[in-house]
Amino acid sequence: MASSLTQPPPPLPSLHHPIPKSNLTRRSLLLTSTATLSFPSLSSSALPTQPPNPTITDRVFMEFSLCPNYYLPNRTLGDTISTLCSDSTSLGRVIIGLYGNLVPRTVSNFKSLCTSASSSNPNSSSYKNTIIHKVFPGQYFLAGHQGRPERGDVQPPSYLPRNTETIDPKAFALTHSRAGVVSLPLSENDDDDEIKLDPEYRNVEFLITTGPGPCPQLDNKNVVFGTVLEGLDVITTIASTPTYQPGERIRQFNDLAEFFGDERAQNARAIWNRPLTTIYISDCGALEVAKPSLTPSLP
Repeated sequence: MASSLTQPPPPLPSLHHPIPKSNLTRRSLLLTSTATLSFPSLSSSALPTQPPNPTITDRVFMEFSLCPNYYLPNRTLGDTISTLCSDSTSLGRVIIGLYGNLVPRTVSNFKSLCTSASSSNPNSSSYKNTIIHKVFPGQYFLAGHQGRPERGDVQPPSYLPRNTETIDPKAFALTHSRAGVVSLPLSENDDDDEIKLDPEYRNVEFLITTGPGPCPQLDNKNVVFGTVLEGLDVITTIASTPTYQPGERIRQFNDLAEFFGDERAQNARAIWNRPLTTIYISDCGALEVAKPSLTPSLP
């Protein structure tokens, strides 16, 4: 009886479950935590995406011409393209279809500058009698540079509505996949900084891809708003025009000047890729679309 009183009491039952041994590594734990935090239902592939609507709602035409007299040394201050280029040679007409349902503001502003040449407003801006100021062989050409009209630039249009589509991701849905794509240049815009800093600045430059292949470097950076329907041979002719290409030594000096903050470096680059023969828009305007609800068969 005494020996039973001296024996220790039995151990109390454990309140914790034993932790089983595991072969989990740090990598497997990270993978497990990542899997538990994933939300398949919210993935981008699960969200419905609306395809872009490249239906042509408007059509415009542009007449391109060569001017042999524009850079003559005997020109006067009062001379303009309309006075200097009376003996110009026509390259032909280009008809452009515009995607008004996809980017209505961009199309409206572009169409406005195509049709304002016939306006009675003397302060209206127009693409008529403005030059093609840059040609990048095998890629695209630029037109619609703003500046002084007597130099073949577009008069800055302060009356156009502000284009908010330039910050809308849906406006960048179409790509520069072939020749004849018309887009609003954002990354490629080369208007002068003093013009861009104006609170009333409106970007009206445009580019047209010339082929023969696509220009993927332009995708997601510039707003495609139209396509060439007729006159692709005219675009090819413009693309084959010789341009000013600086030598390697000039490029090196320019890079060095830019490195030291010399503003003359940017001014010098303004003439790079400029056509050696003046190409300009001799006329432009709007055309009626018979059936705007039909999507065109593009080349």
